Amino acid sequence: MSEFAHDPSFQRFIEEAKTHGVVWTLADGEDLLVVESVEFEETDVMPFWSSKADAQAHCSEEWSSYKPEPIPLDVFCDGWLKEMYDDGVLIGTNWDESLNGPEVEPRELLEALALVQ
Repeated sequence: MSEFAHDPSFQRFIEEAKTHGVVWTLADGEDLLVVESVEFEETDVMPFWSSKADAQAHCSEEWSSYKPEPIPLDVFCDGWLKEMYDDGVLIGTNWDESLNGPEVEPRELLEALALVQ
């Protein structure tokens, strides 16, 4: 059982991603949003949201040039998560406006997405 199993924002991310079949990242042209982990030194975190509105809410101030970009869930699971695991990148799920939220290992997220039907 994931340590995030009872985190409401993580649970909402899993449920909405499964329901809608898409996750959202922020992109500025070819550049995708990546930030430094607050939990682990020298570790990158790539935030994703389960709704376009939640992603859009972060497109202000230093990220005002970014736009929400949809990623089909199957592509996210089959490609993105494996690449991020290989690269040692963590995933931020449904971060709030203060950028608070879980920093999850790609494998944990893949397992959680596979378990929820």
